[in-house]
Amino acid sequence: MAQNENLAALAAAGVSVWLDDLSRNRIQSGNLADLIATRSVVGVTTNPTIFQGALSQGHAYDSQVSELATRGADADAAIRTITTDDVRAACDVFAPVYEATGGVDGRVSIEVDPRLAFDAEKTTAQAVELWKIVDRPNLFIKIPATEEGLPAITAVLGEGISVNVTLIFSVKRYRAVMGAYLEGVKKAKAAGHDPAKIHSVASFFVSRVDTEIDKRLEAIGTAEALALRGKAGVANARLAYAEYQDVFDGGEHTSTYVNLAASGANRQRPLWASTGVKNPDYPDTLYVTELVAPNTVNTMPEKTLEAVADHGENRGDAVSGTAAAAKEVFDQLEALGIDLDDVFAVLEREGVDKFEKSWEELLSATAEELNSASTGNS
Repeated sequence: MAQNENLAALAAAGVSVWLDDLSRNRIQSGNLADLIATRSVVGVTTNPTIFQGALSQGHAYDSQVSELATRGADADAAIRTITTDDVRAACDVFAPVYEATGGVDGRVSIEVDPRLAFDAEKTTAQAVELWKIVDRPNLFIKIPATEEGLPAITAVLGEGISVNVTLIFSVKRYRAVMGAYLEGVKKAKAAGHDPAKIHSVASFFVSRVDTEIDKRLEAIGTAEALALRGKAGVANARLAYAEYQDVFDGGEHTSTYVNLAASGANRQRPLWASTGVKNPDYPDTLYVTELVAPNTVNTMPEKTLEAVADHGENRGDAVSGTAAAAKEVFDQLEALGIDLDDVFAVLEREGVDKFEKSWEELLSATAEELNSASTGNS
């Protein structure tokens, strides 16, 4: 089977193509392996909403739920078993990619319980637990980039565990995330872990920024405001990439990384998340085409992946050297009275709330299924 030309060109431009979805059906049907073979997919991300969707559809999990009910598992234990089993199986599917890329790709992410997003100690403990349960070197533990999450990120990396930092919305928080990563690698090295075996990505959310800012621009309603719709998400990501280059690619703050790189430390790559286009007025490949840059990851829902495969354009690096123009967009937004600090605070709160709600729905549905299975087994 041949790779799709558009997605292969994206990979050749330095973008790792990851799928933002996972289910047991996708693994067992061979679909995930097919995406590796034909769509240049080299990684998978999951989140509570994705797992909630997977477990609510079809019957792929019925026999395992029945078995868990017989063993007397509660909903929390059942979800932990089911999700870690899926992630472990996906890690095995991606093992050849992991080996071929020297551990850079072939990664599968699993997120800590979103209810722990504001508790560093419990986040750290569960991250270590998940790492041990899945027991695969190509696992990423996802930790939200809340203020409370930052010390957890450092602590988990310090244990030699690879981390996907999620729910990053602002450039300011992204800078703090990179600092937490470097501090974690230092701790890991001091504890005797090999820095070369620790990898990390920083998941910078894109489309949700446009959704929130567009709403505020439409409330202002002037021609000047309306002309800025759909520009903030890409501009924000481009500013983030400039920060990445400053820390890892020869900028003013690269020295800390260079010192660690001598011991084999890896860059923490920027990952563009939330790349499905929410507004039908915008091109459906907007958050892929406009964010092509070396050493990045773009994790796409399947609809976006197929849109890129069908008609995605690749003009090469669309990000390097764009920081000044991106800052101009934000200057214009602030001049219109858009409170960017409030935008990012709202987005972080809503992001955590959304994952918490999905987790609660997952718990409730699983409890019902366990109860039903238990009744049927008795």
